[in-house]
Amino acid sequence: MPKIAIIGTTAWGETLGIVLARKGLQVSLWARTEREAAELTRNGPNPEVIPDAEFPPELSVTSSLSEALAGVKAVILVVPSQSMRENIRLVAGHLDESMLIISAAKGLEIGTSLRMSEVIAEEIEPEFRPNICVLSGPNLANEILCGLPAATVVAASDEVLARKAQKLLTTPKLCIYTNTDVIGVELGGALKNIVALGAGIADGLGYGDNAKAALITRGLTEMTALGVALGANPLTFSGLAGLGDLVATCASPLSRNHYVGTELAKGRSLKEITESMTGVAEGVSTTLVVWNLARKMGLEMPITEAIYQVLYEAADLYQVAVELMTAGNSHELAGRKWKLFSFLRHHGHSPVG
Repeated sequence: MPKIAIIGTTAWGETLGIVLARKGLQVSLWARTEREAAELTRNGPNPEVIPDAEFPPELSVTSSLSEALAGVKAVILVVPSQSMRENIRLVAGHLDESMLIISAAKGLEIGTSLRMSEVIAEEIEPEFRPNICVLSGPNLANEILCGLPAATVVAASDEVLARKAQKLLTTPKLCIYTNTDVIGVELGGALKNIVALGAGIADGLGYGDNAKAALITRGLTEMTALGVALGANPLTFSGLAGLGDLVATCASPLSRNHYVGTELAKGRSLKEITESMTGVAEGVSTTLVVWNLARKMGLEMPITEAIYQVLYEAADLYQVAVELMTAGNSHELAGRKWKLFSFLRHHGHSPVG
């Protein structure tokens, strides 16, 4: 069976390793230190990260990158977005033209506003860039680990490459679809975390399902508007990497971003919440990046603005929520510098019915 390498001992990284090893693939999980590799080999997954799980015999843990990447068909980077550049720099010297390079991180880089595939492309040889794929969708790790059915999307600019990754990663319980809209798939996975923070706040404040449904729907429109402005296909946001991931992340108590929102509503500080977590809530850094990006582009993003005020300006949750729910436009697809109307007109549709 083919061998793959997974870079990152995050909950999602270990989960992917386990389910792919159960499929029969030879999986090499890379840990940053010899100590971590030895502990994982001896004890299995950290129960605080992945409860009630064991590593299959087909999965091995190593702290040696040369060992992890020797003879692999694909390398999957499952690391926090802000450490992607550091990690791909370590991996870059071990790549060859036959390896698929798959990003499973959902975020944007602070300072550059780059998507993860763009960060990877900057750090590897040009001849390897066509092998970059991205994996994103409604993939709550604990559910997948338990064998519950799920679906996700693998995107690459070349459909043939996407199908190659699809074949490698599909399991009996994890259905993988393909897409060639890399921009849309990556942005869907990153931007939904901002909305999930808001959904957690709404739940924590007891605002009910009507308010949360409005937030999710308006959030999806806001995500799509930014995506279109950055060159994505708006239809991608109606798919698994957009609406699918958004619903799962906004509704599930397993979502780290939703958890941060509910804890903020309890009056805890952001610092206290994030320091107590075993994983990263990507929406926190993504909010900062997207807020700066929207200001630079002159794009109206009221939900992002509201979450930014809560996270970075210590704004009053109740006041922000009231302002957000009472804000309105003449049409639900209208917003400053949004291109949704022009897209619809270009494709022969009336924006007002």
